[in-house]
Amino acid sequence: MMTSRWKWLLGLLTRRLWFRATLISLLAVASALISIVVAPFLPEGLSAKIGADAVDSILTIIASSMLAVTTFSLSTTVAAYSAATSHVTPRATKLLIEDATTQNVLATFVGSFLFSLVAIITLSMGAYGERGRVVLFVVTIAVVLLIVVTLLRWIDYLLRLGRVGETTEQVEKAAERAFASRLENPYLGGTPLMQHNSIPVGAVPVLPVNVGYVQNVDVAAISAIAERCEGEVFLTAIPGTLVDFNRPLAWCACFGEEVPIEDLQQAFTVANERTYDQDPRFGLSVLAEIASRALSPAMNDPGTAIDVIGRSVRLLSTWAADRDTAEIRHPRVKVPEISPGELLDDIYHPIARDGATMAEVHVRLQKALLSLARMGEPRFRTEAVRHSRLAMKRAELAMTFQPDVDRVRQAAQPFETL
Repeated sequence: MMTSRWKWLLGLLTRRLWFRATLISLLAVASALISIVVAPFLPEGLSAKIGADAVDSILTIIASSMLAVTTFSLSTTVAAYSAATSHVTPRATKLLIEDATTQNVLATFVGSFLFSLVAIITLSMGAYGERGRVVLFVVTIAVVLLIVVTLLRWIDYLLRLGRVGETTEQVEKAAERAFASRLENPYLGGTPLMQHNSIPVGAVPVLPVNVGYVQNVDVAAISAIAERCEGEVFLTAIPGTLVDFNRPLAWCACFGEEVPIEDLQQAFTVANERTYDQDPRFGLSVLAEIASRALSPAMNDPGTAIDVIGRSVRLLSTWAADRDTAEIRHPRVKVPEISPGELLDDIYHPIARDGATMAEVHVRLQKALLSLARMGEPRFRTEAVRHSRLAMKRAELAMTFQPDVDRVRQAAQPFETL
């Protein structure tokens, strides 16, 4: 489901590392100070019974160790980002930076350090008293348990962070979320715009204010504008589209008032990079980049390319199946579809090109295309057949060993009966 521009921006904000670190740090500081408030409600003499006097040394250990652990974790994380950039693709690094596990771990370490620091300062001021030490001791024990659990999770996660397989998995999950969102609303809640020539004569173009990729479209806001001016808006740029000053974002036909160009421009977020959130094609493109890099002479890793082909079948199988008609919530907004041909072009052209000399890659590619061709929608079947023929031509031109060509041709033979 497409969200409003502000909800989308809030979602981006919450995935920033500093956001989680700030929240947990504020919670940690509040936990250190809450002991002063709770202390008057505790009985006298409880501190000596539970050994709360030892809280000073425990806090000192936490303060010194968490600073070192945080520094080590940050350096390890940066090294994993560099490895992913070099061995996978730079487009996947953003997913690692926004990874919830990594952010939670780093935020926990920073928060624990601040908690101990604030508690030590407050203790040295004598603000806690005997009963306040009891509350602080209990909170400190809880923080120690949290640190132990987080460290154990972090050790297990570090063994996989930045690896090719793990990063590819994260790209697939991001693409899967984008596919699921678009499948729920294939036209973003609007009505289909099947052909650009359906735009009426006299419609006014809405040009972008800067050159870049469309990251978000606030269809609800556009619909409200169309209602206000008693007209229709025809989108020509959906998330993932590269626009420039001659490439309209949309065309607007208003009858009740002058076209509100600036209001329509604000409904589109245009930036320098594509994002995974509302752009299913971007996830496929990144998977194709991973496969292409694996097929390069420097990497020579056809297994990763074969793995990517399998992941692409899982993603595209949901799109290939017959779908019910989507709910139309904004009838005045016309939205172009993502065609099956575009999806298959994004993922399979690079793999067929860069793996043209590898029979094992092309055999797996033919089998994947055959699976997609048998899944339902006629247009999807047509595109799968087209890609099978193109891949076969590449293999015949690039492979010099005839038995390899025969293997690929045998894998493509079932397409003759489709």
